[in-house]
Amino acid sequence: MRSWTSRDLLNVTDAFAPGNLTGSQKYYGTQAEADAAALKAAIDSFTDNDTDPGPTTAAIKSALSTGLLKEKDIDEAVGHILAIRVRLGEFDPGGGPYGGIDASVINSTAHRTLARRAATEATVLLRNDGTLPLRKSGSAAVVGPLSDTLYTDWYSGALPYAVTPKDGVAAELGAPVAGSEGVDRIALKDTATGRYVTAGNGDAGAALRETADSGAGTRFDVFDWGSGIVTLRSAANGKYVGYNGSGFVNDQAQPNGWFVQQQFALERQSDGTYLLRYAGYETGESWWTSPVYLGPARTDGTLGLVGKDKAAHYAKDVVRDGTAEAVAAVKGKDTAVVVVGSMPAINGREAHDRTDMALAPSQEALVRAVRAANPRTVVIVENSYPTTLGALQKEVPALLWTSHAGQETGHALADVLYGDANPAGRLTQTWYRSESDLPSILDYDIIKSDRTYQYFEGKPLYPFGYGLSYTSFRYGELKRVPDGYEVAVTNTGRRTGDEVVQLYVHQRTSRDQQPLKQLKAYSRVSLKPGETKTVRLALRTPDLAHWDVTRSKWVVETAAYDVMVRSSSADIRAWTSLKVRGEIIPPRDLSRTTRAENFDDYRGISLVDESKADGTAVRATAEGSWLKFADTLLEPGPDGFAARVAGAAGTVEVRLGSPTGTLAGTAHFEGTSSPYAYETVKAPLTAAVKGRRDVYLVLHGDLRLSTFSLR
Repeated sequence: MRSWTSRDLLNVTDAFAPGNLTGSQKYYGTQAEADAAALKAAIDSFTDNDTDPGPTTAAIKSALSTGLLKEKDIDEAVGHILAIRVRLGEFDPGGGPYGGIDASVINSTAHRTLARRAATEATVLLRNDGTLPLRKSGSAAVVGPLSDTLYTDWYSGALPYAVTPKDGVAAELGAPVAGSEGVDRIALKDTATGRYVTAGNGDAGAALRETADSGAGTRFDVFDWGSGIVTLRSAANGKYVGYNGSGFVNDQAQPNGWFVQQQFALERQSDGTYLLRYAGYETGESWWTSPVYLGPARTDGTLGLVGKDKAAHYAKDVVRDGTAEAVAAVKGKDTAVVVVGSMPAINGREAHDRTDMALAPSQEALVRAVRAANPRTVVIVENSYPTTLGALQKEVPALLWTSHAGQETGHALADVLYGDANPAGRLTQTWYRSESDLPSILDYDIIKSDRTYQYFEGKPLYPFGYGLSYTSFRYGELKRVPDGYEVAVTNTGRRTGDEVVQLYVHQRTSRDQQPLKQLKAYSRVSLKPGETKTVRLALRTPDLAHWDVTRSKWVVETAAYDVMVRSSSADIRAWTSLKVRGEIIPPRDLSRTTRAENFDDYRGISLVDESKADGTAVRATAEGSWLKFADTLLEPGPDGFAARVAGAAGTVEVRLGSPTGTLAGTAHFEGTSSPYAYETVKAPLTAAVKGRRDVYLVLHGDLRLSTFSLR
């Protein structure tokens, strides 16, 4: 792990990861074995057992006493920790160069300015028919579920203050603006008892119960986040309802926590009633055995979890129609701004993926309703990931994207909406038109699945590197200079603006499948109207290297390269070619011991650990799994095949030309007691194994293959 850099690294585990080695993963039998292996693999500091160092200390001491670790192993880890602490000045008088930085810097004027700048520069203009920038003399309404709130993202700190999109527009116009979150306010009435689900009124909330009351405590704002998931915010105190392990309380400022225990689903029944299902992420864990439906009230009057057959059936009374309220707010205004998107803790966070890529259905319906009521509708998508957006991106005049960008989000958006800032953010991901453009989320092979801007051959909704401006730019000729390229860029519009100049390359010919294009350099340049600047982009010959699986090394091939400067990955502005004299990758020599992981193509194969210490092997995951080793020189013709295999019994076939091509030999394997206990199996090869051929290894059985050779 330390071989890739000469810098002194301090390597730290993820939280609870060491304990997972003996817990959920059951990779080692004892914590002493697990911690010793982690430390020897370059871990220096262990984050486990919350703030209690005792179990880790005991495990390391046990490993030391039993010979799993040597004192020098511990000294090395401690040395890396101390080196960082010394460099930070922790042991210097007064704390060293950083000792004088105290809490006063938090929320300082400089930091507020930086937060606003960061949020502004990250905003991406996706579509604009001339509606933007807006006139400051006009009226506006700001609506939508994210119009008047800011959510913190995963691992965020607490916001020192919050400027919402509605706040930002109001500040820009110097007057209050109309608004609505556009969400329904409902009451849930148990059809069997006629009593309402009721939350607490105080700031701390209270356990949900059923009461005869029909006041504010029975009203809940329903936020739809897609995939059938909603959150319920109590109108009584503005807090979200969540599960605390025994009941449901309206006491959370926003959905949060590892299991996000503020998630629900309103399941409509054939009789028009609804079941209220608890959908916290822990309900999907293997250890969850409790029921997931709410009601009826328990003996103490509060709501708990029951089986579906005993769940309360609720009538959903819409006390306030969110869409109608939003429509009323935007009518007659010069501009309607709709803010939709995601809640960062829901649908697309660590360990839980989205089931689709669209906006929540109710959010999409809200946009359409507002657009029908006010043609000058600007949509802001504030979310954590690419969204398909359906036809909305064609139906609305202007469309912006921002992340959950922190405390200055509202000011930043207003700066862009009203032209105080010229947008120049660029998409760092490809936005696809449909889920059908993508393979399974579990398919990590971007080459084989034609994924990302580098390999995708379809037409994306918005390409990688995309973003519009309120001005326009002209590119000159792309010229080669020492260690790179330069291009003159001119602002041909009427506004000062930034252009993000992007340099891509494509290798025309190669032994290996090459990206259609690959970003190698970029530069953000600010230009006044009519101004021209020469932008230099670094590109050296070593930057063209790719990994050669035949020899396990980086290689620059002799080839012609397309060098393109673009304003996005799909928008070429200037082009030239480059001829490089590098290496010619020779044919494979399988007479040498070859690692099975260094294949050219495969089917039904996964990469697995060769041993618990190091190494990578391949495992057959389906009958007839195969590995391809292309362009192999079989001269003189080998007459034998040898392979190191482990695991269950099976066979390894050597075939020529294709997975069903000429059978040259079959090695039989009786199996071993452990997937880490390797044996060498051998087989004779037929005389057909000669010449320059593609060699396929076809695997039968649940076995692992580490290395092989043809001799």
